[in-house]
Amino acid sequence: MKDPFSLRDRVIIVTGGLGQLGRQFSSAFVQAGAHVVIWDVLSEEDGRTRLEDDKVSYIQADVTDKSSLEHGLEKIVREFGVPFGLVNNAALDSPPHAPAEENGPFETYPESSFDRVLDVNVKGVFLASQVVGSAMAKERRGSIVNIGSIYGLVAPDQSLYAYREQAGQRFTKPVAYSVSKSALLNLTRYLATYWALQGVRVNTLTLAGVFNDQDESFLKGYCAKMPMGRMAHPDEYNGAAVFLMSDASSYMTGSNLVIDGGWTAW
Repeated sequence: MKDPFSLRDRVIIVTGGLGQLGRQFSSAFVQAGAHVVIWDVLSEEDGRTRLEDDKVSYIQADVTDKSSLEHGLEKIVREFGVPFGLVNNAALDSPPHAPAEENGPFETYPESSFDRVLDVNVKGVFLASQVVGSAMAKERRGSIVNIGSIYGLVAPDQSLYAYREQAGQRFTKPVAYSVSKSALLNLTRYLATYWALQGVRVNTLTLAGVFNDQDESFLKGYCAKMPMGRMAHPDEYNGAAVFLMSDASSYMTGSNLVIDGGWTAW
């Protein structure tokens, strides 16, 4: 292979592509030669900054709505042909500033919140893979990357949020995000073996936290637990994403590539 990391002329869909990591992945793919189609539920009125590049296209799509994804794929096929890659990046979590009931104890965690997170983080990956992966399989080539989390491998350390209780604000890292990210691991394995003979590779990319101006008290506790002593910079996962989309990983499927600064090593 002359350049095993080249993505030249490959069309790659990134769900949730207007988010922090979605934008990073999209930029990295473009730099490697790909044309990126961002699927995001957000519209222009939401004020999210877009990547201004003639190799980036936008389609408003809801990963929990199969017909929305099917219409989105039809547009892509008409303009570019069947895509080569799919990054299932769209996801929901309950951040520290979410309503109190969403960040309360497990015993009272709302059923509606659980359903909402699982709907996007698991069902959304299932539907996007079903719609796009089936088209890839007919072409007998392609790569699907499911974006996982260290909290799909290990439980959240609730002590990281003790500083909030000291300030009179009870906070528990909710259960739904961890459950959803662990589900991706076996969905990846299932699809990898199901489509292996059709040339579609499916892998999980498991990530740790990314610096995004978090509270100093949280950062102090989090970084003390991290062997490398810091959170990831937003662009530090780009190389792994390009690798999984490129021919450099042509014999890799059903795997979980963990890039976590050493979090799960102890």
